[in-house]
Amino acid sequence: MNNHNAKPENNDLRIEGRHSVLEAFRAGRLIERLYVQKGLSDGPILSIIKEAKKTGTVLDFVPKERLDHMSETARHQGVIALLSAFHYSEIEDIFLLAEKKGTAPFIFLLDGIEDPHNLGAIIRTANLAGAHGVIIPKRRAVGLTATVVKASAGAVHYTPVVRATNLVNTIEELKEKGLWFVCADMEGELMYRNNLSGPIGLVIGNEGNGVSRLVREHCDLTAAIPMNGDIDSLNASVAAGILAYEIVRQRLLE
Repeated sequence: MNNHNAKPENNDLRIEGRHSVLEAFRAGRLIERLYVQKGLSDGPILSIIKEAKKTGTVLDFVPKERLDHMSETARHQGVIALLSAFHYSEIEDIFLLAEKKGTAPFIFLLDGIEDPHNLGAIIRTANLAGAHGVIIPKRRAVGLTATVVKASAGAVHYTPVVRATNLVNTIEELKEKGLWFVCADMEGELMYRNNLSGPIGLVIGNEGNGVSRLVREHCDLTAAIPMNGDIDSLNASVAAGILAYEIVRQRLLE
């Protein structure tokens, strides 16, 4: 999502033009992200921005050239809205699912995954590993786009995905509910040496930079995957799968 030259992935999930965007907000459509031309501050634009802030939509103020590049109609009038392909859940939904399954809460918390195929694959892995939900940040990360939904192979229908404004605050709130957090970290403790049982959150970082320093500092443990090859990193979704199944293995032995 940080690729500023990228077009939104699916034209069916994009609305262009002031009237269309304002009507989408007023009709309660779930808008993932709103792109607004820098420097515009007339009445209709301010009304759209007000609606976006009211609903917590991510706002991006961008140059006209970027909107021109993104536009399929050439009539964007300074605004393009990207709709979510799927509804987000609340943290309560994750705990309700854990209660329903009768197992200790198991959550994936993703710190800045940008590739929609990676996010879809991780949601799919979370479902198969028996996790009760996935938490993603509102900003600097991909959301539930059409590509993500497709890559999840249907898992988004069964695994709650929650969007958090602040991951550190979310971690602290979940700690108060009894969870503790293990962070994927190349410099961390070998994953097999960690006790990964009980109510747990697995933290996976950005494809290039890993888990951010602040998020890592709020985790209880770090876990490193043993690397015996000639390259030094794994794809984020593969790393998530390996660590998730070490958690599964330990949970089976409880």
